[in-house]
Amino acid sequence: MAMNSKLLLLFALAVVFSCKSTDALKVKATRIQFYMHDVISGPNPTAVRVAGPDNSTTTSPNATAAMFGSIYMMDNPLTVTPDPNSTVVGRAQGIYGMSSQNEFSLLMSLTVGFISGPYNGSTFSVLGRNPIMSEVREMPVVGGTGIFRLARGYCLAKTHSMVGFDAIIGYNVTLLHY
Repeated sequence: MAMNSKLLLLFALAVVFSCKSTDALKVKATRIQFYMHDVISGPNPTAVRVAGPDNSTTTSPNATAAMFGSIYMMDNPLTVTPDPNSTVVGRAQGIYGMSSQNEFSLLMSLTVGFISGPYNGSTFSVLGRNPIMSEVREMPVVGGTGIFRLARGYCLAKTHSMVGFDAIIGYNVTLLHY
């Protein structure tokens, strides 16, 4: 009889602890929208060319082919609205390179880090091809930290405005995380 009571208590504890741990493993979905400001020109660029072909010696009339292989480092501000003076919620830091000889397409590796708001201190990372002349580009989210630990998902990028090569890009991001 005492043995049955101990087994019943042990079983009850196992059920309680397993229920508690499965709650922690429920997948959450988060949708975020922000604007990234990628500034290459002027006295305070947020993206700078760090490697690539010497364009002063190129003879190609094709501007896309001439830029192929150019690599940029970025530390771009992220804002709530397209206005550069709106609230900064984070930074997009990473690297992108001109990855096509036939179209304006980037290979991007960037980490979005939040510096305010409900996601403060959390990050997620994007890695993928960005054909920048397409109206909407989809890129994969491959991980994250903080609230977004083990994140996966995707982001949709749409150019809001472009002057020369300076651009404001709207991002709509869908993240699945624990």
